[in-house]
Amino acid sequence: MRKFVAVLGLSAMALGLSACGSSGGIFGRDRPDEFAVSRAAPLVIPPDFAMVPPQPGAPGRADSSSANRQALEAMFGGDAARSAAERGLLNAADTSNSDPGVRSNVGDPDTATVDKGSATRDIIAAPEGDGQAARAVTPQ
Repeated sequence: MRKFVAVLGLSAMALGLSACGSSGGIFGRDRPDEFAVSRAAPLVIPPDFAMVPPQPGAPGRADSSSANRQALEAMFGGDAARSAAERGLLNAADTSNSDPGVRSNVGDPDTATVDKGSATRDIIAAPEGDGQAARAVTPQ
């Protein structure tokens, strides 16, 4: 039995070392020649320098609201088609009167908050740990 284990171990080592040979593998593959890279043509400056600077107080070339709309349309593809259920949910939530600056009001000290009780306060104030001492209690 010991001879069998020794022969098996030696054959495993020989098989493992045979994978280290360089008979083709990674080093023998065809690679592109890094010295045979051609250079790109240099950039050409157009000869027309007749651009007129903007006049003070003159309107811009493009309206900023249309530029914003075009950017949003390019990024997100315009208005998404909504299903009847999604339209109903948005109408029930009355999203037409939502305040766009609500996120800036959340951190305001005058913002009214709801007291969630001591359980939430205990969870937030709990020390960080790996959870090995955690227990779950199910009320009956």
